[in-house]
Order: sequence, then structure tokens, then C-alpha cells
Amino acid sequence: MANEGLPTRKDFLLAMAGAALLPHTLPAQTGPGKLLIVVAHPDDEYACAATTYRLVRELGWTADQAILTDGESGYRYATLAEVFYGTGLTHEGDGRARLAAIRKQEAVRAGKVLGIRQHYFLDQKDAGFATDASSADSRNWDRPRLRAFLDDLLAGERYDAVFTLLPTAETHGHHRAATLLAMEAVSAMPEDRRPLVLGVDARAKAAGPATFRGADPLLVFDRTAAFGYRNALNYQIVVNWVIAEHKSQGLFQIEYGKADSEQFWLFDISGPYAVQRAHCGPLGALL
Repeated sequence: MANEGLPTRKDFLLAMAGAALLPHTLPAQTGPGKLLIVVAHPDDEYACAATTYRLVRELGWTADQAILTDGESGYRYATLAEVFYGTGLTHEGDGRARLAAIRKQEAVRAGKVLGIRQHYFLDQKDAGFATDASSADSRNWDRPRLRAFLDDLLAGERYDAVFTLLPTAETHGHHRAATLLAMEAVSAMPEDRRPLVLGVDARAKAAGPATFRGADPLLVFDRTAAFGYRNALNYQIVVNWVIAEHKSQGLFQIEYGKADSEQFWLFDISGPYAVQRAHCGPLGALL
């Protein structure tokens, strides 16, 4: 994704200086916002689950999700799910025949946890990968159809933010492809109508500070932030609820508790004064 960018530290400082000269251009906005999550597979919403829950369930946002593929290639670790669902899933033919429908229902149930208003299943065939997820091929996708759908959705709904997965070199090739499509669609919008576009990576805090293409994350959401009676609760509980709904993805269940933060990078295609818009707009409640 060579032509996707992030604001550098210099850009940030210049933008902050510019904002100081335009005090009436970016007034603070109150009230809830609207979020669109654009991902490749059912279960990818895991990466931003705690933040989405906070925005929707606690701060009153509206959230929709666009899932680009049918997820039918996720059959490798479905052994436990075969018993749960009472049908064969682990052989490729069985998995491809049955998993698309199962994973849609899993995504809907996980969405109920997060408060997702609308799921858009775009049903591109998930061709999977051989041994290396980062090399997963998306050339079979109907890109004009996907772009047309995203263009229309973004124009009609006027989202405040778009969450998608951080397109690192190591991530699943479909994740990068979904992020690129979302960014292309936003880039085609007039600058003054663009939502903030953020790439998210669910990470362990113990791994230390992270950068992406030389930039620091705009937002780090701590899944272990304590609250409730005697501070006994945290947002990792919500993440675990989401993971548990995706029962067909056996290996995914191992992710319980491993990533305890959600880190978001703001892409510079978000339009003019994106950093200030983030702080002054409804997303500012998290910053």
C-alpha cells in the first residue's frame, strides 16, 4: 500500500499551528457520531471490539459494518465447531459449502454484543491462502462492485469515522486489500466530507510502544481499563464475548486475553485538519 499515508510529527505540529489560526473553523462538536467498520472477514471486528463497544454502547454512537468476503476458507481449525454445529466443517469441501452461512450468523451475534446497527455482507469468495496469510490473494474480488458499494454507503451515511485493520506487511493479505478499498473510496470523496479513517492493530501492551510508517498511534484504547464494583471489570470481558461468538474459528479462541490494547493510526486521506477534527469531533471523547 505504497500510496497510503500517515501524518508525520512535522505534519502534526504544522496542523496544530494552523488550527490555532482558525479558531472558528473547527468548533467542538457534541453528541454521538457514526462509525463504519470495513473488514475482510467475519471476526475481524475483534481488533476494534472494545473501542466500538465504548463508542456505541456507552457513548451513543451508531455503527455499521461492511464485511467483504464470505469467510468460507476458515475451515482449518473448525474441529470443535463441528460438534457444536453438528455438521462437517474441517474438510475443505464441507467448510466452503457451509461456513459462509455459519460465519454470517456468528458475525451478527458478535455484532449484537457491540451494538452494530447494520451488517453489509458483500460475499466475495474467500479463496484463502496456502501457508502464509500475508500472501492471501484478493484478485478474485469484484473490486468495481465493492468500490461502488462503499462509495454509495459513504456518501449516503456521512460517517464520522471509518475503522479498518492496520495494513502492516505481516497482516493477512485480505486485511490489506480491504483497507486499501476503504481508503480508495474515502479518497474519492470531497475533502470536506471525508470521515476520519483509522487503521487499528490489537496489540499486547507488554510488546512496548508501536509505530507504523514512522508515526505514533493517535489513539490507544486500553482493554484492561478497570471500572465497576471494586474496579473488578474491564473491556477485555467484552472482547472475550465477541471472540466466543465466532465458534467456527477454533484457533481464534486462543486470542483470549493476548491483546490488551487497541491502537489506532489516523490516515492522512482523512482530509484537512484531520487531527484537529478528531479532537474536536465526537471521537474526541476517547482522546
